[in-house]
Amino acid sequence: MKSAKSLFEISQVDSERFKLVGELSFVSVQEAMKKGAKLFVLPANKMVFDLAGITKADSAGLALLLEWLRLASLSGVDLHYVNLPRQLMAMAHVAGVDEILVID
Repeated sequence: MKSAKSLFEISQVDSERFKLVGELSFVSVQEAMKKGAKLFVLPANKMVFDLAGITKADSAGLALLLEWLRLASLSGVDLHYVNLPRQLMAMAHVAGVDEILVID
């Protein structure tokens, strides 16, 4: 879970699934980027990021999801998102990137 100092945590649930908890916002996006980027060096064909634990998200969080897709593509990883918060889905739709995000 998140510590008192951390606004974002990511933990591995199984070989493909990762649980995201906390904020994906301007305040936490640098921390989230560092933690998430480390995952794309792991040997994997597919990754699923579960966003059910995201409590706050803004446009920086959406940009981060797109950056993770880019990193996944460069690493040969098929990245899927599940349980996106409504606010992220709405922003993705308005920005016209909802078709780019692989959402299960």
